[in-house]
Amino acid sequence: MIVGVLGAGQLARMIALAGYPLGVDFIFLDPSADACANSLGEHLQGDYNDPRLLAQLAERADVVTYEFENVPADVAEFLASHTQVHPAPKALAVAQDRLIEKAFFRDISIPTAAYAPIDSFESLEKAMSTIGWPAILKSCTMGYDGKGQSLLKSVDDLEPAWEQLAGAAGVVEAFVTFNREVSIIAARNVSGAVVFYPLSENIHRGGILRVASSCNQDPMQQQAEAYISCLMEALDYVGVLALELFEVDGKLIANEFAPRVHNSGHWTIEGAETSQFENHLRAILDLPLGTTTAVGKTAMVNFIGGLPATEELLVIANVHLHLYDKAPRKGRKVAHATVRAETTEQLDLLVKQLTTLADQVDDS
Repeated sequence: MIVGVLGAGQLARMIALAGYPLGVDFIFLDPSADACANSLGEHLQGDYNDPRLLAQLAERADVVTYEFENVPADVAEFLASHTQVHPAPKALAVAQDRLIEKAFFRDISIPTAAYAPIDSFESLEKAMSTIGWPAILKSCTMGYDGKGQSLLKSVDDLEPAWEQLAGAAGVVEAFVTFNREVSIIAARNVSGAVVFYPLSENIHRGGILRVASSCNQDPMQQQAEAYISCLMEALDYVGVLALELFEVDGKLIANEFAPRVHNSGHWTIEGAETSQFENHLRAILDLPLGTTTAVGKTAMVNFIGGLPATEELLVIANVHLHLYDKAPRKGRKVAHATVRAETTEQLDLLVKQLTTLADQVDDS
């Protein structure tokens, strides 16, 4: 069985590592010569819209998936006309545009913050009269890890924020004063079976995820499962899907979804009976889905821009280190570590040790 992957970054790398025990081989299409998944399969190096490489991928892969949502949607459409593509191109198209995504949420009765489309400075000024302060101006496309976003606190912020968009289409959203940020990850296979992971509680800084902790038996689990089930059904979804949410006074508000394996689910590699990466492969290959039961209390810490000495990390009890084979660079995710514990107090202490080390090398 051969799985084609659009992209060969760390998510593709972890998908391949999960697939090897299942006897799955991989072909990666990625423009970068030194993409970090290259050593785990065949690498087709070139643009995502290169017709020659796409033809090779479609001919040789039994199924194609993708590791990030900025792959051109028309590429996924072309591949889907020649081979199986999961998740379907529709999910990619919706997730790529924040305005379309917000409207899609509303259409299927998933609540969001108030928002308005922006296509000129005048439309931004007008929208603020209804959206209110503070707010966030975001580009509609190509935004991730806090990129393409500006916080609007007063009228003085409008012009610099609009200039940052550089004429691109945007959306302004009301700022949500949340109790916490959470995400839910689910997997759905070709036959329609669905499994859910426990909620992750997430801590961001500078728009980049820093810590994700599993939340067993969380009071918001049922509501989150209802929302992601609705989303999967509406998209006829196959694969792993992540839905990011804000908790506000006992209710959940959707932020965005990712049609792929997700950073907030990295803890599942050691912290669940079946990782999100293995379940993604099981789903797109229409295999029985693995149980998502959490193994103890688990958290993940990202390393951004740089990495402490391996010895400093591995001396910490119950730590599991995942290096991405990526050169350090400002704002770049280069590794993560997960820790498991029997009690919340023990887990908090371990996370504190890891985050202290992460902050020492953080170059975001």
